Amino acid sequence: MVGEFEALGARISDALPGAVTNVKVAYGELTLTVARDRWLDVATFLRDDAECLFVNVIDVTAADFPEREERFEVVAHLQSPKHNRRIRIKTPASEETLVASLVSLFPGADWYERETYDLFGVIFSGHPDLRRIMTDYGFDGHPLRKDFPMTGFVEVRYDDEQKRVVYEPVRLTQEYRNFDFLSPWEAVQYDLPGDEKASK
Repeated sequence: MVGEFEALGARISDALPGAVTNVKVAYGELTLTVARDRWLDVATFLRDDAECLFVNVIDVTAADFPEREERFEVVAHLQSPKHNRRIRIKTPASEETLVASLVSLFPGADWYERETYDLFGVIFSGHPDLRRIMTDYGFDGHPLRKDFPMTGFVEVRYDDEQKRVVYEPVRLTQEYRNFDFLSPWEAVQYDLPGDEKASK
């Protein structure tokens, strides 16, 4: 199987000179790293070539590597029902660079790209409706970036007095909290409910 994937990777690389920068077999799938300006060329070839026929888009997402100059890897997973195999293509991107939208080739990529934009901030050029899909209106930031705080920036709650949803900055007031990290069965210095019965 690995030899079959490597042969397919070599065939794709030869058919599109300069488009594929790396070919790797990982996790039972062929992974191609693609030059960003050739993203659509490679996707078109994978969809239309008789040896490929990757006609189904399974997912479009990203991975965040903040230490890199181009911090994101945009990843698309495609499937070929005809040949019963999958392929992963990925390309680097930064916060400012545009990645060509796959919606013109795979209409099913629409909401996946919107989700990637919403959660990572990757901008897809040529997308018909690139707006947030998972977070609230006016949400600040992109929650799947590794530098996004775990608590977020805004707390949303329903205020019963005002009879509406209220947005407030997150406040983590903990100066009066007492944390006990001991096991409840060892070295407990206080009476637990029910202990008074045991002492009699």
